[in-house]
Amino acid sequence: MAAEVLARAKVRAAALGKTPRVLAIVANETPATKSYLSIKSKRAADAGCILEVQAFPESVSTEDLQAAIRASEADAIIVQLPLPPGVDTQSVCDSIPAEKDADVLSDSARQKFARGDAGAFVPPVVGAVAEIFRVHALEPKGKKAVVIGRGFLVGAPVAMWLAQEGAQVTVVGRSTQDFADILRGADIIVSGAGVPRLITPDMLKQGLALIDAGTSESNGEVVGDADPACAAKCSLFTPVPGGVGPLAVACLFENAVTLTESKA
Repeated sequence: MAAEVLARAKVRAAALGKTPRVLAIVANETPATKSYLSIKSKRAADAGCILEVQAFPESVSTEDLQAAIRASEADAIIVQLPLPPGVDTQSVCDSIPAEKDADVLSDSARQKFARGDAGAFVPPVVGAVAEIFRVHALEPKGKKAVVIGRGFLVGAPVAMWLAQEGAQVTVVGRSTQDFADILRGADIIVSGAGVPRLITPDMLKQGLALIDAGTSESNGEVVGDADPACAAKCSLFTPVPGGVGPLAVACLFENAVTLTESKA
């Protein structure tokens, strides 16, 4: 599915007569960050884009990052999260111009998405979930949906989108009272908790859709929020790694191409 999204983005990029340039602002070069950027660089090429990385030391100031964003002539700008503890992350994200915010990180872009404004961009993880639902003909309207986690990148935007699509949405955390019982009543679960194997088969009813968008490390391996054994009870199940993540990256570059088209 990610390959299909990238391929259609590449066709659109080729029609522009210029190669879309995407700037990644990085100030926290961990092994995980380097891995993410390597993947994004490869997928950028698959989408007909160029990813340019501007790296800063962890001692960088909020103002320096804002200045780099303002000075950029790239067609789209992404900020690789997390940023160092001393940086005001939201202020940095808010400095991304709306016409360059492919990741929907700024408050202005996020508000347009939350209101459901015409032409509003959707965050890449939401785009990935929406694409999964579209391909598998899963209609959220009227379904009982549970979103695990309230995070900025997964839980909050996915809960907004599911509500916009007409689902009955409940947002929970692992400390929520009756957590397992709430999950058992769900037709759809989207999880972004980042807690290894938080969801077990006994918490699920037969035939639900389980979208695992949580990642964490366990015994040196990247794992999801759902125990893989959950798949046997699901009509739709996304694994970690290899599920939502690659599709979200593809949706990010599709957003970048759309932004470039708007300026053509």
